[in-house]
Amino acid sequence: MFEAPYLLFLGDAPDGLAAKMAQGIYDWRPEAAVGQLRMDGCNADMGITDMTIQEAVDAGVKTLVVGVVNRGGIISDAWISVLVEALEAGLDVASGLHNLLRDVPALVEAAEKSGQTLHDVRIPSVQYPIASGKKRTGKRCLAVGTDCSVGKMYTTLAIDREMKKQGLKSTFRATGQCGILIEGDGVPLDAVIADFMAGAVEYLTPDNSPDHWDLIEGQGSLYHASYSGVTMALIHGGQPDALILCHEPTRERMRGLPDYTLPSLEQLRDTALPLAQWVNPECKVVGVSVNTQHMSEDEALAYLKGIEEKMGIPAIDPFRQGASRLVEALSCL
Repeated sequence: MFEAPYLLFLGDAPDGLAAKMAQGIYDWRPEAAVGQLRMDGCNADMGITDMTIQEAVDAGVKTLVVGVVNRGGIISDAWISVLVEALEAGLDVASGLHNLLRDVPALVEAAEKSGQTLHDVRIPSVQYPIASGKKRTGKRCLAVGTDCSVGKMYTTLAIDREMKKQGLKSTFRATGQCGILIEGDGVPLDAVIADFMAGAVEYLTPDNSPDHWDLIEGQGSLYHASYSGVTMALIHGGQPDALILCHEPTRERMRGLPDYTLPSLEQLRDTALPLAQWVNPECKVVGVSVNTQHMSEDEALAYLKGIEEKMGIPAIDPFRQGASRLVEALSCL
């Protein structure tokens, strides 16, 4: 992978959610994030030091990380001059977007002249097999969501952190660019050819000891008209023993789909569980993870209590409250 510390490039992100890659790196690897670089019109802010390219170099930064995730994963023409400046100043550049750094002539030329490296994270590095559907040893938990960007990665990272804290055996299995940037390994699932997506998830979660948990980062949503396919591959390829339902309660419309409202948690449960039980009849929904960042403490607690009373399973915000109750629920399987 690429070298830390990082300068997080927020570009002209229209809101905080558009900079979720930068936010994820800052939340889970804060020691690696020295500063941020924002362009005019940027409405995202990690709350860390704003830096110019030269200030970042002087502070010992090694890599500029493109922290913006826009619809379609495109490197904006407006960013090119900044990325060229970073390369010329002696920084590597890393990106997890679909539009590859290595396909932008100005960036390739600048990297060759400066001797710096372009890191494209969203490129499959393995020739993945077609899924076999065969049962594997070990245990697996998959986060599934009512929408995109509701906290599926944070949920599985939080569970993995708590399991390791308790001395349990676990591995966070990254399936998207942000998770790969945090973990340093994984499968860029939405860049895998469709026929091989489920096989890539099988490859990512191989046989393991009976008491080991793979915490599989979820992607998309079964209800999202744009990104449901990647979720289906995770469910069948992952063969999860447990599902965690993930939700953001203040969102009125699906991300990028203003004509669609979000499904209820009950709808998600009743859709995802039968699909998971087709490949693993013992699969259970064990908890609900709620992203309460836009709610007050009292609002969040009341909302979580209501879900628990209605659904009969633990409901928590694992980033805000810790993941111990979800770990407890998994330990009962």
